[in-house]
Amino acid sequence: MPSAIITGWGRCVPPAVLSNADLETVTDTSDDWITTRTGIKERRISHAEVSDLSTVAARHALAAAGLEPGDIDLIVVATCTPDRMVPSAAATVQGKLGANRAAAMDLNAACSGFLFALATVDQMIRTGAMRRVLVVGAEKLSYWLDFSNRATCVLFGDGAGAVVIEASDEDGGLLAFELGSDGTAGNLLRVPGSGTEGAPGVKDHPSILMEGQEVFRRAVTAMGDSSARVVEKAGLAVADIDLLIPHQANARIIDATARRLSVDPAKVFVNIASYGNTSAATIPIALSEALDDGRVTAGANLLFAAFGGGFTWAAAVYRWGERVTPLGTSDAALAPSKATALELLAPHIALHGKGI
Repeated sequence: MPSAIITGWGRCVPPAVLSNADLETVTDTSDDWITTRTGIKERRISHAEVSDLSTVAARHALAAAGLEPGDIDLIVVATCTPDRMVPSAAATVQGKLGANRAAAMDLNAACSGFLFALATVDQMIRTGAMRRVLVVGAEKLSYWLDFSNRATCVLFGDGAGAVVIEASDEDGGLLAFELGSDGTAGNLLRVPGSGTEGAPGVKDHPSILMEGQEVFRRAVTAMGDSSARVVEKAGLAVADIDLLIPHQANARIIDATARRLSVDPAKVFVNIASYGNTSAATIPIALSEALDDGRVTAGANLLFAAFGGGFTWAAAVYRWGERVTPLGTSDAALAPSKATALELLAPHIALHGKGI
C-alpha cells in the first residue's frame, strides 16, 4: 500500500491589510483589547474570490511539486465561503487551472476542513483510487463580518493554502488521525442565513455569531484531547513531536492547547498575529510558512490540530518526507488592486459599523 506524501505547498494572502488601528475607526474596540484577548494584530481582506485565492495557492503548490495542472487526479477545496454553492469552488478552480483530468469537490467542516480533507485524500491515495491530489484550504470570511459585533469582527481574515499529495513508496505521511463532530453544539458558532433556511428575499446579510467563552472551552478540550489520542495512536510520545501546527483561532487557545499537551512552546508554530483566523486556510498557510522558515525538517513528526463550527474537531500526526525545498516556483498572483482593506469593507461597515 503506497504512502500519501505532501510534495508541494503554497499559499495566497491578499495584499490589503486590516490592522487593529483600522478596526478602532469602525467598531467599539482597541488594539489593546484585541491583542490581549486574541493575539491578533492584523488580518488580510481579499478583493478577489475564494476560487482566485485557491488558484494562486494551487499554482505555487504545483510548482513546488514539479507538476502541471494536467497531472492532478482530484481537487478538494476545504471552505465554508465558496464563491457560490453551484458550481463548487473546486470545480471553478479546476477550470481556472486547466486541470482537465481532475475530478473536483468542496468539503465543508469549517475550521477543521483542511484536516478533514487531508485525511480523506490520504485514504483515497492509500487504496489506489487516486495518485496525485491537490488539497486547498481557502476562505473569504470578511464577507460575513458584522462590525456591530466586536467579539467576532476582529477575529477573521481571508487567505488560502494548498498542498499536493502524491502516492509514494517513501516512508512517511499520515501516521494517525482523528475526525470528530458534535452537531448538538452547532449553534455555538454559526452563520444564520448562509444557506436555504428562511423565506426568500427576507434574509439579513449573513454574519458570524459565536458564543465565545463556550467555544474557547470546547476548543481547548477537543484540540488537546484529540491530539493526545492521535500521538498515542501513532505510537509516539509528545516529546517525539517536532512541530505543532494548530488552527490559528486565538493565541490563548493555542497556548492552552500546548500546555494541555505539555508541548514546548518553541515547538509550536504561530502566525495568528499576521492573519487572524482564516478558518480552513490557517493550517496550510502555516505549514507553507513553516517550510519557508526552515521549521520543518526531513523526517519531522508534525502534529496538526483544529476545531471549528459544526462543532467539528480534527487532529493528525504527519511524518514529513525527505524533501523540504520546492522543486520549482511560480509567479502566480492575484489580479492587482489598489483598494485598502477599509475600502473593500465599506459595504459591510455601512450596514453595521461606525462608518469610515
